[in-house]
Formats: sequence, structure tokens, C-alpha cells
Amino acid sequence: MLFIYNLVKGKLTPAPEDAPIADAIWIDLCKATPEEEARVLSLVPEIPTLADMEEIEISARLYRDADFDFLTVLVPGLTEAKSPFSGPVTFILNATRLVTVRHHTPRPFETYAPRADKMGLGCERPERVFLGLIEEIIGRQADLMEGAGRALDIVTHSLFNPGKDGHNPAFLQSSLENSGRQGDLVSHCRLSLLTLERALGFFVLAPDDRPVPDAVRPVIAGLLRDIQSLEVHGDYLSNRVAQATDATLGMINLAQNTTVRIVSVVAVLFLPPTLIASIYGMNFRVMPELDWVAGYPMAVCLMIASGALTYLFFKWKNWL
Repeated sequence: MLFIYNLVKGKLTPAPEDAPIADAIWIDLCKATPEEEARVLSLVPEIPTLADMEEIEISARLYRDADFDFLTVLVPGLTEAKSPFSGPVTFILNATRLVTVRHHTPRPFETYAPRADKMGLGCERPERVFLGLIEEIIGRQADLMEGAGRALDIVTHSLFNPGKDGHNPAFLQSSLENSGRQGDLVSHCRLSLLTLERALGFFVLAPDDRPVPDAVRPVIAGLLRDIQSLEVHGDYLSNRVAQATDATLGMINLAQNTTVRIVSVVAVLFLPPTLIASIYGMNFRVMPELDWVAGYPMAVCLMIASGALTYLFFKWKNWL
């Protein structure tokens, strides 16, 4: 899809897909068709493919071609199945317009345009639109991390306050899966913040033909401080994920140990009666109790007594 935004009275105003793009201040390509890419290619040197955007070399993600800056960052978003993942987004920036290329749907690209004029330095120039989008993406990372923190609070509170009935296996499995999901989300955010920090560092080292305005530098410095703060918060959340995972695995081990202990105790309780039954179940020709009328009741009572004595011994030792 092709989203075109024009600057009208200091605000980003969406234009129809078939509108002229020469006057657009921001062009957003989302899973664009070849025809849509062909329209934009008249304004930029090239449009990177998804394979180019996923290139791991930093020189392939941040470079300058003619008077255009190409900056590729990873941004958490949703797949077509609505599952979270991180995908690359390329910002193509010059003094006239900003072009973004993406193949997934990060939420900041949906929420930024309606309030672009109220953020940071506004949206009157392409670099300000770029920085506003970066600010929106960073804010989204903060929201995701706060959500992960709240989810981990619920997991740990439930783990350490089991109630009188304890934890059932389904709850422990759910807690372990939830901790893993939050850990995966935090790792995506941390990787995104790392690429954002690199992109801002590349942008602020401006060449002579693209100087960074003095009014923009404090905004970039503030965004870098926000990123560094979120990176520290990400480290804290990663430690919490590890704590929640270890606690859940510990609870699972305790539950398994309890089950094994119960089975072991039951086996030991039946061991003396089984021994007595085995002795009197032997088929020898001469057995003293074979013709004894009270032999069967005596054997049954002896088995019950041996089991009861074993049970009382275990209770006395607090093994039950």
C-alpha cells in the first residue's frame, strides 16, 4: 500500500493513493506493489528490497546515496497472524521529503500522523517528520516494556502467593509460557532500541551538504537519552524474566517432588503387608499355619497392623 501525506497548515494530511506524490512531505510504502514502487522511484535513487533491509552489515543499513540518507532500523510489529515480531523499516530522507519502506505494520506508523504537529518540533520539515516518527517508535517501545513489566508482576505475584490449594500444573505451564513471551518481547524491544541508537548516531554526524539544524540537535540528544534509559530498563526486565522463569521451574520441581514423595510413601506403606503376604503365599508342603483355623485372620490383621505402624512412624518423623 502507498500512503501519501502532504503538509497542510502545519499538519500531516493524508492524500488519496492516486494523488500526485511530488509535493508529498512523507511517503509511506507498506508491502508496496511494483507499480507503487515505480511511482516513488522517480523521487528516490532506489527502494531497498526486504532482503536488502534485513542485511546484517551496519554499512548496508546506514548509508548515504547522493543527497539521500538511507537508515534501516528494526521495529516491533505484527505479522498477518497478529503475532509479534521485529521487522526492518527503512527511512529514505533528504531535504525535500521522507520515504519509509516497510513490510509489516508497526503501530507508530498508524498513530503518528494524526498528532504529528503536536510532537517535538512538529512536522514542517522532512527531518522533523523523521524525528517525530523515531520519537513515536521509542514511546511505543516504552509502552511495550511497561506492559511486559505488568505481566511479569502478575506472574510473580501469583507464583509466590499460591493460596491454600497450591498451584495446579496448568497454571505453572501458563506462567512459564507467559514469562517466555515477555522475555521474547523485551528482546525485540532491546534490539530495536539498539538499531534506533545507531540510526540517530549516523544522522547526527551530518555531512556538509546536509547540516543538522541547531534546533534539532537537542531533540536528538533527548531521544538518545530516552533510548539509553529504556536499554537499562530492558536489562532490568530481562533479569525479571529470568527470575520468573527460575521461580516457575522451581515450583514445577517442588510439585514433582511432592508427587514422587507421595508415591514413595505409598510404596513403603504397602511394603510390610506385601512381605507378609509373600511369606504366607509360598506353596510349600509343610507350613505350620496351613491347617490353623485362625491363620488367615491372623495374616490379614498382621498386614493391616504393619501398614498402620509404618504410617504412624512416618507421621512421627513428619515425612507426611
